[in-house]
Amino acid sequence: MARFKYSGRDRKGKRTGMINAESKREAIEKLRGDGIRVLEMTEVAETALTKDISFGSPVKLQHLVIYLRQFATLIKAGVTIVDATSILAEQTESKVLKKALLDIESELRMGRPFSEAAEKHKKVFSSMFINLIKAGEAGGNMEDTLERLAVFFEKQHNTRQKVKSAMSYPVAIAIIAVAVVIFLLTSVVPTFVSMFADMGAELPALTKFVLNASEFMQKYWWLVILLIVGIIFGFIGLKRNDKTRYYLDYAILKMPLFGKMQQKAALARLTRTLSSLFSSGVPILQALVVVEKVVENDVIGRVVIASREELGKGNSLTGPMRQHWAFPPLITQMILIGETTGSLDAMLTKVADFYEKEVENSTDALKALIEPVMIVFLAAIVGTIVLSIMMPMFDMFQHVDQM
Repeated sequence: MARFKYSGRDRKGKRTGMINAESKREAIEKLRGDGIRVLEMTEVAETALTKDISFGSPVKLQHLVIYLRQFATLIKAGVTIVDATSILAEQTESKVLKKALLDIESELRMGRPFSEAAEKHKKVFSSMFINLIKAGEAGGNMEDTLERLAVFFEKQHNTRQKVKSAMSYPVAIAIIAVAVVIFLLTSVVPTFVSMFADMGAELPALTKFVLNASEFMQKYWWLVILLIVGIIFGFIGLKRNDKTRYYLDYAILKMPLFGKMQQKAALARLTRTLSSLFSSGVPILQALVVVEKVVENDVIGRVVIASREELGKGNSLTGPMRQHWAFPPLITQMILIGETTGSLDAMLTKVADFYEKEVENSTDALKALIEPVMIVFLAAIVGTIVLSIMMPMFDMFQHVDQM
């Protein structure tokens, strides 16, 4: 998708602006359809400063939630979808979202449905978003759909933030610990080497170990940093590889302390997504395809695939779930009740509320537990290095006293 700067005329007079299109010809056709006669048009080249660079999702969830809330409000107020999209493109703080909305506005003015225009921007709008919008367009209740989407992404954002806050504390302490150890071994410990050499006494084993570590760190500190970076990129590579992702997700779910929290967060995403899609009128089989991608865990995702296959055969959705350790009895029982009573969306909403609350409680408990443990861990590392330096000095003082 290229970006073009144009100047032209319409019935009101001279017009200038920017437009997104696949080619210059398409851009001219779009403007002609809007009643603008193009006088001049040039393509705007992307530079390192203007190009949007993103890691993961290009639009932050909070920006998406604000956009959906405002979109729903404008639609309820009687503003057309085209005008609402134009207004929100100017208001949003996200450059990526703004660019997508400007392109969608152009598509809407050409008579295309909103869902079809949004589907061209899959990096910005997820399959969950597109499927709900399609259901809203078919049912004629776009404002309710937009509100439901806003609630969904808001709850998803809150759950993710809770998990991130619990995971970030030990990571931050670990980084600080590594930085302190490198500093002590490369800057502090070497100042005592000559003093210990002058003593001529036998050094304790702990002191020898720390001195050897200091010598290694001074020569190969870059290797330690390279190793840490390699581990991070190795983890990312395993996560992106289809063959290794399952085993990595399995290991994450089996981790002590963190595993249960990750499991509850994945189940909360699963039930919240399925509830939102099902209550919006999206067919259950199609909804399960979306859920498989949203759940963000291959172990649980494979169970969803198996459940979809069983449902396609006319069997219960809960069959594969009951046989898998990652799905507690609460989920299977509530889904079974929902299938029996015809209130599956309501049951799934209750389960999602429960697990979102469980994630919140788990993260609070985990942070309360990890904080003293990590402080003791950091103190033990620093204390060991300090003790290794002090032990020979204590021996030296004892010899002086004896003399």
